[in-house]
Amino acid sequence: MSDPETRPAGDGQTQRLLDPGVPNIQMIYILYLVGLVFGLTALVGVILAYMNRGKADPMAASHYTYLIRTFWIGLLYALVSALLMMVGIGFLLMIALFVWVVIRCIKGLQWVSRGEPVANPETWLI
Repeated sequence: MSDPETRPAGDGQTQRLLDPGVPNIQMIYILYLVGLVFGLTALVGVILAYMNRGKADPMAASHYTYLIRTFWIGLLYALVSALLMMVGIGFLLMIALFVWVVIRCIKGLQWVSRGEPVANPETWLI
């Protein structure tokens, strides 16, 4: 039998997905996109981003900052949109929020796949 201290915790694929880096960042972007339908996955994504931001290299850290801000800004926009649904404009704002999140996630996936940092991770726009 092998010594429990020398065995890896879980399989290698799971370990790579949870460690800071490109696979983890890509997974979080995908969790955000899935979160547009099932909101809970976005919450899991932002938790992973917070867990890995401090351990990441500068390129990855820019993506984690961008992802964290995407979550919080999106949540703020969603709350404002929900309040404005009483006067009717909230439905249009919710559609705009959906488009905004999709564009930010697609742009982020493109940048990370090319190994590029987010140029301005603290932007409110795209």
